[in-house]
Parts: sequence; structure tokens; C-alpha cells
Amino acid sequence: MNNTTSINSIESVPPHYTLWQLMAYMLKLGTIGFGGPVALVGYMHRDFVEERGWIDETDYKEGLALSQMAPGPMAAQLSIYLGYVHYRILGATLSGLAFVLPSFLMVLAIGWAYVRFGGLPSMQAVFYGVGAAVIGIIALSAKKLTQKCIGKDKLLWAIYLLLAAVTVITQSEVAGLFIAAGVIVWLWRCPPKAWKNGKLMSAAAVIPIMSSTQNETLIQIALFFAKAGAFVFGSGLAIVPFLYGGVVHEHHWLTERQFVDAVAVAMITPGPIVITVGFIGYLIAGVKGAVVAAVAAFFPCYMFTIIPAPYMKKYGKVPALLAFVDGVTAAAVGAITGSVIVLAQRAIVDIPTAVLAVVTAGLLWKIKKLPEPLIVVIAAVSGLVFYHKV
Repeated sequence: MNNTTSINSIESVPPHYTLWQLMAYMLKLGTIGFGGPVALVGYMHRDFVEERGWIDETDYKEGLALSQMAPGPMAAQLSIYLGYVHYRILGATLSGLAFVLPSFLMVLAIGWAYVRFGGLPSMQAVFYGVGAAVIGIIALSAKKLTQKCIGKDKLLWAIYLLLAAVTVITQSEVAGLFIAAGVIVWLWRCPPKAWKNGKLMSAAAVIPIMSSTQNETLIQIALFFAKAGAFVFGSGLAIVPFLYGGVVHEHHWLTERQFVDAVAVAMITPGPIVITVGFIGYLIAGVKGAVVAAVAAFFPCYMFTIIPAPYMKKYGKVPALLAFVDGVTAAAVGAITGSVIVLAQRAIVDIPTAVLAVVTAGLLWKIKKLPEPLIVVIAAVSGLVFYHKV
């Protein structure tokens, strides 16, 4: 009874922001939010929780945990969940669309230029500089998330370090370990007798059925990218190997060189890394292919967020679920930190890139209001200048 009263009283408090303010923020983040999922979830925590007070810490942690438990791109799922917190289905839908739309339009434009002008000869030089700067950005974001979410709890630190190590060793995120971490913390903090309360519920996942289309290629695109969105956990780092196998080897839609360019385009544009599906879809079947690929890839993550979201809101204050969320969050942040190391192994290839990454992190640490897009532009120019000199 007390729990119900507490939940109702929390939900009855009107939000301190309008739905249009939420959409404006997500449009802005989708337009200038560089750094991949680690940086993006860090920006959301900084802006929603710390600076504006729109979302409380508990709601943010629930959203981050759900984003790691469910398949799909983490940053996009978190944007959908944060939209759901106060504005339910409409907020989740508009928040997710506003977050993804800017980067989708950017990769669409780059895809047009790529096809029209026969490739992007300067892409590797730009990525050389931007990739190194991105490491500095996401490393600092991972540090802040670690401080906020792990605290001094020894069990959470053990989970955090284990997941970081596993991510580095396997070069991927092991989704099952997120659930296991949640269960371990749950059982440690709440003995099995808590199961008798019957307050912890599980949400059934629904795999969306893609609608058919007359174009056989578009059907194949829809089915493949829906599968990618529905069965690949974690960040863009996790989805890249899956896409590579299907796009290059199974369907032979792209050459290996084109696929590498597609990943590079995703890394130098803001928003979620998974938006590379729009670029790939454009190379396969033009604008229709880009739209179908993007909708197919993001629709499963949308469904996997809004279906369990009511249960997270309704039962999110139950001690057993709070413990579970803490465990999953610790695992998620550990995997994020491990992903920074994995990405660094690919982006830090020499002394100039190492210096650029360190300088980026140092500048962001010292100058709190320094805009990340400015750093990305400077890094891109640096790449064009120094790439052929090393």
C-alpha cells in the first residue's frame, strides 16, 4: 500500500518541461551529439539529471538498465525511455524520432554524395583524426558514468570490472552477463523470500512482424535489418560484426571497402552509430532502401522499450527490482568502459592520434562548456593535415 501511494505521488508531479522542449533537446542532441553511445548516454545524464533536473536519477538508471537488457542501440533506447517517463507513448515516439532523424538525414546526404562522386577519398583521413578525438570524448563520459552509477559498493565494482574485462577480451558485449549481474545483486540484497511478494514482474518481448512489400529487395532489407535490430544487444560496436556478415558475405550487397566506409560515415556523424544502416540501405536501394533499413533496424528497439517501460515505472521502486537494476547498470557501465578500450585499439594507431585523444579528454575535463562538435571539426581538419604525413 505504501509503495502504491509513493508511486502514484511521484507520477502525479507534473514535469518541469514541455513535450516540445523534450523534442527540441533530442533534435539538438541528434544533430551535434558526437562520440557514440557512451558519450550520448553521458550527455543525457548531464543534461536531464544534473543540470536541468527534468529526470531523476532513479528513472535514468532504470532507462539505462532497460537499454542494456533489451536488444537494440543503447542511446536510441534511452532517448525513447526518457520520453516515456513523463509523456508515455507519445513522448517515447516523438523523442526517439527527434533523436534519430538528424543523423539519418545526414547519412542520406552523404550516401547521395558517395554514389554521385564515386566514393569518399578523404574519409580515411577524416576518420583518422575524428576517431582519436572520439576516444577522448567517450573515455571522459565513461569515467563520469562510473562515478555516478557504481559508487563505493564492492559488489558493483566487482561486476563492473568483470564486464569491462570480458568486453575487452571478447571484443563484444555479452548480453547474458547483464541479466546475470542483475540477478546476483538481487539475490545478494533481497533474499529469496522476496520472491513470495510477487511484485517483480517480467515483460514479454514482442518481435514485430514486418509488413510485406512488392519489392523483393526491400523485403530482404526489411527482414535483415529488423533481425539486426531485434537480436543484437548493446551499442553500434556490437552490431557492426552482425551487419558485416550479412551485408558483405551473406547478401553481397556491399563490398568490404564500401562497408568500411559505411562504418566510418556513422562514426563521423552525430547520433547513434547504428544509423549506418541508413547509409547501407541507400547504397543498396536508394532513398527507399535507406528508409526501410532505418525503420526496420530501430522499430524493434522501440517496441522492446515501450512494452517493458510501464513495468519499470510501476514496479521500479520495489527493492528487489532496484537491486536488479543496480546490478544491470554496473554491468552496463563496465561494458561501456570496456568498449572504450576496444575502440581505442582501433583508433589510436600512432603518437599523433594518442596525443589527440589525450588532449581532447583534457580539454573537456578542464573546460566544462567546450562544445564537442567544435572538437570534432578540429579533429577532422587535423586528420586531413596529418594523415598522409605519418
